[in-house]
Amino acid sequence: MNSQSIKELLQKVPLFKDLTDYEMEPIVDLAKFRMYRHGTHIFMQGDPLTNVYFIHQGKVKIYKSDLNGKEQIVNILQPDDMFPHAGFFRQDNYPAHASILEDAVLIYIPIRLFEDFLYTHPEICVKLFRVLGDKLVDLQQRLEEKILHNTYEQIIMLLLRLGKDYGIKTKDNQIRIATQFTNRELANMIGTSRETISRTLTQLKKQNLIWNDSYGYYIIDKEGMKDEIF
Repeated sequence: MNSQSIKELLQKVPLFKDLTDYEMEPIVDLAKFRMYRHGTHIFMQGDPLTNVYFIHQGKVKIYKSDLNGKEQIVNILQPDDMFPHAGFFRQDNYPAHASILEDAVLIYIPIRLFEDFLYTHPEICVKLFRVLGDKLVDLQQRLEEKILHNTYEQIIMLLLRLGKDYGIKTKDNQIRIATQFTNRELANMIGTSRETISRTLTQLKKQNLIWNDSYGYYIIDKEGMKDEIF
């Protein structure tokens, strides 16, 4: 992978969206890349936080484990995503596990080298903090969903969020979620049971708010689902 390919990928990442080509050049010089096979771990929860990663191809599952070993999926990431989001600004360990769902090529930047770069480029710090502020708003919204809504509403809001993150608008003005998720994965994203997800999906299908296309991908009636919770 050459420096031009690395720059094109990094410029798609929201963290760097406001940086010019000139500002990106020294960041590209810091970046490295590596291939990972399905099922392998990039890092484990609690490992020393040394790199921030960007997905060139493949998919990555971010998840946590409680004391009983129960899995809580934080996110399913795909090309152009970065993780961990606050990694450049933490003096800590990795907050979750990261494993490969599909063979992947990842670009990564060592945190120590990036921090040294930021010390001499404060104007870039300001731009990056603005983007991180947007991310904090998203996390706050997720917390509000958990506190203010029942499980049925949380599942609908999860499907709407997946439609926003992974959706493609169909010719009928519906949303096709272009990534497949198992009921267990959906359940782990909001801390409920697989059976609850299954019952809710069955209910939503009876109401014609969600259905599967011929390839097994979910199609959702975005406006109809919004009416269920607002």
